[in-house]
Amino acid sequence: MFTGIVEELGRVARRDGGRFTFEAKVVVEDAAIGDSIAVNGCCLTVVALGDGTWEADAVAETLSRTNLGDLEAGDVVNFERPVRVQDRLGGHIVQGHVDAVGEVVTAAPDLRARIPAEYLRYVVPKGSITVDGCSLTVVDALDDGFTVAVIPHTAEVTTLGRRAPGDRVNIEVDVVAKYIERLLPERQ
Repeated sequence: MFTGIVEELGRVARRDGGRFTFEAKVVVEDAAIGDSIAVNGCCLTVVALGDGTWEADAVAETLSRTNLGDLEAGDVVNFERPVRVQDRLGGHIVQGHVDAVGEVVTAAPDLRARIPAEYLRYVVPKGSITVDGCSLTVVDALDDGFTVAVIPHTAEVTTLGRRAPGDRVNIEVDVVAKYIERLLPERQ
C-alpha cells in the first residue's frame, strides 16, 4: 500500500523489453530484493539492486495497462516506497494497481485529464484520485475526466510539472469507492 506522496524523481537508466533499470537515491537506501516500489503509481517488485540503481520486470499486462510501456532511457519517473505501519498517511490509500491510462488535456497547475468512460463514476469533487502515483484532490468531475489543482511544490518534485497536453498518465481511482460499489446490491 502506498500514500500517493511521491518521494523522489528518478530516471529510467535502461530498458530491455519489460526489464527496467532505474536510477534512484532515496528509494534504494533501504531497498531489498522482493520489495515493492511504485513507479508513476504502478507497483513494481525490486529484482536487482546496484549502486544507485534498481531493476524491475513489467509483464505484458502491466505494459498494456499503464504508461510504463511508453518509457525510454532518460525519462523521468515518480518513485514511492510502500507505507510502513508507523508512517503518516499523508495522501490517501493507494494500491499501486493502475486502473487506466488517461490523457492530459491541460497541463498543471490546473491539470485536466481525460479518462476512459468506465472510470468516471468513481470521480467526485473533493474525492481522491491518483495521477502518475500522486495523490490529488478532484476539483471538478467532468463528462470525460476531471480537473485537479497541482500546487507548485508538487509540480516541481513530481512528473506532473513536466506533463503536457497529449501525455499519457497512469490513473488509479479510489479503491474505497470500488469496494462500496461491489458490496452494494444492484440497484433496480
